[in-house]
Amino acid sequence: MAVYKVEICGVNTSKLPLLSNSEKEELFKRILNGDKEAREQYIKGNLRLVLSVIQRFSSSNENVDDLFQIGCIGLIKAIDNFDITQNVRFSTYAVPMILGEVKRYLRDNNSIRVSRSLRDTAYKAIYTREHLLKKNLKEPTVCEIAEELGVTKEEITYALDAIQSPVSLYEPVYTDGGDPLYVMDQISDKKNSEEHWVEDLSLSEAMKRLPERERHIIDMRFFEGKTQTEVAEEIHISQAQVSRLEKNALRTMKHYLS
Repeated sequence: MAVYKVEICGVNTSKLPLLSNSEKEELFKRILNGDKEAREQYIKGNLRLVLSVIQRFSSSNENVDDLFQIGCIGLIKAIDNFDITQNVRFSTYAVPMILGEVKRYLRDNNSIRVSRSLRDTAYKAIYTREHLLKKNLKEPTVCEIAEELGVTKEEITYALDAIQSPVSLYEPVYTDGGDPLYVMDQISDKKNSEEHWVEDLSLSEAMKRLPERERHIIDMRFFEGKTQTEVAEEIHISQAQVSRLEKNALRTMKHYLS
């Protein structure tokens, strides 16, 4: 997807207007009074939000013009539902709505087709969960949602799983300006914890050459099967530091073994 293209849907993205906070406040007051011209100005003044969101999907094969149009739908919904009395920045409210609209479009147009009935069940389950949460002020169980809809809990689980978009194990989930943390870094390796694959590969000598803290991290990660988050909490450092120390330790061990 060529998100670097200047013109998208006939809009020159290099010349998108940028509104000041005072301009946004004034325009929104006019919007609340039914001023359609102010609404158009407000939409154009926030198209940069749409552009920033669709750039997250640069690795997809979707047409950038289509994604931009879908993102604009999310932007318009955000404008129509924004409550200025909540003391929340518009961008904070709008970005999740734009993102949700794009993700919904990608999900519904995914090459892995999900039947309409299955999607309907999933959407009903989501709406029912929100309804029960507001009603009972607690997170409903799958069984409670299933009972409310009159279907089995297995149908609910299957339907919700079907509409989830696949995520790469190498998709970055966090970065602090240094090494990124990936999805795979958040997954416990319980199987390898039981089988002690590190011992099977005779890496004990390489581990002895590591500083004590790095050796402790490798031990927790690959012998005990803990996630980087769990390791960080145990030794009282950030997850980013755990990631860097783990990579340094593995690099040292690889150098020794080669």
